[in-house]
Amino acid sequence: MVGKLRAGLIGCGFFARNHLHAWRELADEVDLVAVCDTDAGRAEAARQAFDVPTAYTDAAEMFSRERLDFVDIVTTMPSHRALVLLAAAHKVPAIVQKPFAPTWEDCVAMVEACRDAGIPLMVHENFRFQAPMLEVGEVLRSGALGPLTWARLSWRTGYDVYAGQPYLAQEKQLVILDVGIHVLDLARVFLGEVTRIACETQSIRPGLAGEDMATMLLRHEAGAVSVVEATYASRRQPDTFPETLLEIEGRDGALALDHGLKLRVTTGGSTTERYVGTPLRAWTSEPWHVAQESVLNTQRHWVECLRAGREPATSGRDNLKTYALVVAAYEAAASGRAVAPKVWAG
Repeated sequence: MVGKLRAGLIGCGFFARNHLHAWRELADEVDLVAVCDTDAGRAEAARQAFDVPTAYTDAAEMFSRERLDFVDIVTTMPSHRALVLLAAAHKVPAIVQKPFAPTWEDCVAMVEACRDAGIPLMVHENFRFQAPMLEVGEVLRSGALGPLTWARLSWRTGYDVYAGQPYLAQEKQLVILDVGIHVLDLARVFLGEVTRIACETQSIRPGLAGEDMATMLLRHEAGAVSVVEATYASRRQPDTFPETLLEIEGRDGALALDHGLKLRVTTGGSTTERYVGTPLRAWTSEPWHVAQESVLNTQRHWVECLRAGREPATSGRDNLKTYALVVAAYEAAASGRAVAPKVWAG
């Protein structure tokens, strides 16, 4: 693909403003030519705020009227399958928000539809693209820790996520599918694929349909073991929202990503510490800024891959491996035994 890419965005709700700001920052590469939302007022507000030429309330109409190089789908997961299949029918590459879909079958259907249409599909798995996680990845790829043996990856907060996303309280699968999926993705990226997972879930806040606390134990193919924690019901202070904390150990060293975005690396008997946060941008604010900037990093990666004809790191095919861990975690919690994740046969 040469020249500016023409993009459409579907879904102008809570998180979409970060996408809209990021596309505006990538304006040298991308022309956002249309936005779409079933709520006409929300679509028009986004169009005006971000100087987008056209707003739609019907995605099918947008696809039929606009010449698009790709579409950014920022809706909630129940709509993802229909929208991705619509994009595939028009042979328009798609980047879609996580969680990928409500079921494994939906995820597979989207991956297969885009494969059959010959178009790229990427999941907006932005935790991988947070600046601290990119730094951790660099340390691990350097081999400084030696073969990895153990890790704890922790997302623990009491932040009121329901204020901005009230529908979460009605989700029968809550914290694992909403945020645990991010942390599970980091676990398999940093320590390798998973052979089995055990899981215990709890529902702490009254009135929830699903779990708001999960503790998972993973065995990785290379022999490492990791503990993955996710909860919206923590009461500890200081609250570390929205940071993911890490401890990773190897045969030759260890690292820790601590509260305050401090990365400590121990090798050869000595320890170094550095700040791995990022400065504020015009549209970011603390404490969200690292997560917000990761949206920009994710979208930049998508554009680079489109231009190079390269499969994105968080392609739909790759995300099936992460989604399989979510499915296995819920099965493990229900059965009380460790479960091997599904493997896509495609």
